[in-house]
Amino acid sequence: MTKGMSERQYAAHAGISRGAVQKARAAGRLVLHPDGSIDAAASDARRAQFTDPARSRRAASSSIGTEGARPVPEAAVAAVGETLREQGLASTSGSGGTTFLQARTANEVLKAQERRLRLQKLKGELVERDRAAALVFRMAREEREAWITWPARVAALMASELGVEVAAMQKILEDHVRSHLEELAAPRAPDFA
Repeated sequence: MTKGMSERQYAAHAGISRGAVQKARAAGRLVLHPDGSIDAAASDARRAQFTDPARSRRAASSSIGTEGARPVPEAAVAAVGETLREQGLASTSGSGGTTFLQARTANEVLKAQERRLRLQKLKGELVERDRAAALVFRMAREEREAWITWPARVAALMASELGVEVAAMQKILEDHVRSHLEELAAPRAPDFA
């Protein structure tokens, strides 16, 4: 006399194929009685722990219990909520937790954002931060060098217009340009007022 169900009976009970039952048995996701028959209630609970509700045929028509399910890290729940809020979607279910559907929606939103960024990068609309920083640094250095060499280029012209000695004019211009460049290089706190 068997205590539990056969593979066929359990397949009909669980709404899955017999092959899926055999795979679950081989993977240790079913609870068996000593005679080899399947303990339906215990097997349902164990399968619920290992099965993604989105891949279940009965996900829409029945709710799978969460007893014994692994806890979700708080950071992951917060990230799901933040992503949903950024998109103007409700971030929590009525009971205050995050549902699997909400987490999946957040995942799809993040994948779409990642694809958009990748496409912008391919189109040349987006550049890497390190590359942009190197470009800005190079441009700032070129600008600084242009200012440092400027007094030597204009000192003779200015000295002749003013009727002063060229060396004195160049020295004064170099001193003022260097002073100004030092002021610009000094770190300043932004004024948010």
